Amino acid sequence: MGLAAWNGKCQNPAMTDYFAESAGSLAEIVFYAKNRLAKNKGVPSEDESIQAKKNRQARIFAGTLPENYGKSYLNPEYAVQQLGMECGQVLSAIYADMLSAYPYAAECRLLPVVVLLEFYLGIYDVVCSNLGDGRADLAKVLKARMKEFYLEFAPFVYRNYVLQQVDAEEGYIQKWALGADISTPDYLYDCGFYVGEDELGLWQYLSSLSEERIQEMADIYTEGYRIGFEVTRKDLSKKKTVELEYPIGFERVIRKAVANFAKMGLSCSMRREPQLSIIGRGSSRWAVYSVSLDRQFLFDHKEDKALYMDRGFVERRLEALETVYEECAAFCRDYAGPAVVDVFGEARFEPVNKAAAAAFSREQNEICVLERSSVSALSNRYISGEETSFTIIAWPLPSIADAKDALYRKIFDETFRLNTLDYRKYQDMQQKLIDILDQGTRVYIQGKGDNQTDMTVSLCSIDPDKETKFENCVADVNIPVGEVFTSPVLKGTNGLLHVSEVYIRDFHFKNLKLYFEDGMVKDYSCENFDDPEQNRRFVADHILFKHAALPLGEFAIGTNTTAYRMARDYRIQDKLPILIAEKTGPHFAVGDTCYAHSEDVAVFNPDGKEIIARDNEVSILRKEDVSRAYFNCHTDITIPFEELGKIEVATEQGERLAVIRDGKFVVEGCEELNVPLEGLAY
Repeated sequence: MGLAAWNGKCQNPAMTDYFAESAGSLAEIVFYAKNRLAKNKGVPSEDESIQAKKNRQARIFAGTLPENYGKSYLNPEYAVQQLGMECGQVLSAIYADMLSAYPYAAECRLLPVVVLLEFYLGIYDVVCSNLGDGRADLAKVLKARMKEFYLEFAPFVYRNYVLQQVDAEEGYIQKWALGADISTPDYLYDCGFYVGEDELGLWQYLSSLSEERIQEMADIYTEGYRIGFEVTRKDLSKKKTVELEYPIGFERVIRKAVANFAKMGLSCSMRREPQLSIIGRGSSRWAVYSVSLDRQFLFDHKEDKALYMDRGFVERRLEALETVYEECAAFCRDYAGPAVVDVFGEARFEPVNKAAAAAFSREQNEICVLERSSVSALSNRYISGEETSFTIIAWPLPSIADAKDALYRKIFDETFRLNTLDYRKYQDMQQKLIDILDQGTRVYIQGKGDNQTDMTVSLCSIDPDKETKFENCVADVNIPVGEVFTSPVLKGTNGLLHVSEVYIRDFHFKNLKLYFEDGMVKDYSCENFDDPEQNRRFVADHILFKHAALPLGEFAIGTNTTAYRMARDYRIQDKLPILIAEKTGPHFAVGDTCYAHSEDVAVFNPDGKEIIARDNEVSILRKEDVSRAYFNCHTDITIPFEELGKIEVATEQGERLAVIRDGKFVVEGCEELNVPLEGLAY
């Protein structure tokens, strides 16, 4: 049926506009799929210049572009204004999910494209049939159709997703990443992601680097992965597959990394970030991903699953997922874990909470918590955390320097220096910190100036001759160096954690406050919005992940003052990823401990002492009921040195041993850590 016929069939002008806009995007995707198929068969297709590809992409994602989003039906606020609350919300969500046909088209996978189009046409027929007497009734039918569709489509989606994680021969992304002609940026438009200035800028900058520098970048990444297995005494030779997670545009480095992993006996799997609401679109950035799609659009649609999710839906999802894992059990046993490239430097994102956006109810929040826990337990049953490891490294995006090439090169070079710091120096200084910390039963942390932090952290008991409380963390799984960290004893861990501003998973928090009682978050606030309840929800969504409370899973002291100085010198404190930010001062993590699902694996520091603080009063419940032991989240919050008054250790004898005073290390032998801080005004 042509668009003119559609318009004649649909009598509601706003509905006509909705279908005209959404069908326009889908028509472009169909045309793209046709070109991809023709190219695969060697048949000449339409103009495939890079400008033509850019123009087509702009038409497909027109509604997400900042200049159009305000009056696009992809914006739930606009959709609700035009179509009413019930219908506008659900139709905006359906439109957002229909864009997932684009990556399937890129992969020449016609079946899911056709399935999505059939669902869309079915929605059109429902609307035109004027079911019910009012919009609320129509919305009820639309939601029922969504639920029915996703229950049927889910097994295909889950199987595809798990296989691409654990099977190096499955999926389109690795074939594209390793086989495309990367001498020009044209190839980026064939991966099925939105390509923006950062993706093009990454490709351009990396193309300008020497082969030696590219090889060094790959070596840092893959060697960190290898060492991660070595220091945890896990046998990498038993594994066959490593999953690569990275931003598109980084393929030149990734190809070198693949060659390095091959020398370790590992093949590389790759999967794309979630595109559909049923697998968490907009909830986080991971797998192989693009960074340039409008973040307000993703924020608005991160809870679209609320429109059709209930306990029955989750139960069906878990059944389907278990079936997939069972089918893939052999691949899961061979899976070694992820090797991750993170990026940082996007412009600060200040999300706007919209009443029109789909949002989980209180009951659905509880279901989400149960779902996360169940999925994690299921995954760990087939992919044992005791046998896997990971590594993660971060690089800056071109947008961090407002596209000023000289400044970007400086920041990139400084990041390279951070990622290659001599870990042996840090290992020695961090051991001196641990020698002091191990004498304590409690640690006191206080802010200064406007920072109101006043925390007491309880520590476990040890046999000092052969045991230690803190891990001496250098550059292996978490690059760059360095930090010392422990899992606190929850009982007796009390107080207020306060930071004036912090960036957590792409979200900027202002005056964040967390109150702890016996190691559990009991209250919280921030000052992002005028409405206190919106602030509480913001913290609950993005730090507590909808849990009623979380334990303090980690207390750490970051020692990478070089990273701290770089951030201050280039004024990018608010753009550092958690990976680097956590190394730039003392930090606290709410959620699981760093040893979640691997507590029974003995871990040792370079001095030979076993790190015994691997459990707390919550994680130990795994021995009785694993569902009560884990929260499946771990969020680091760092206090910057300029906001830090003191860190002191209290011994059993009542002594107070100073570790940091007025933002400077005072432990003998750690003076070098203060050198990068010289000349900074606190």
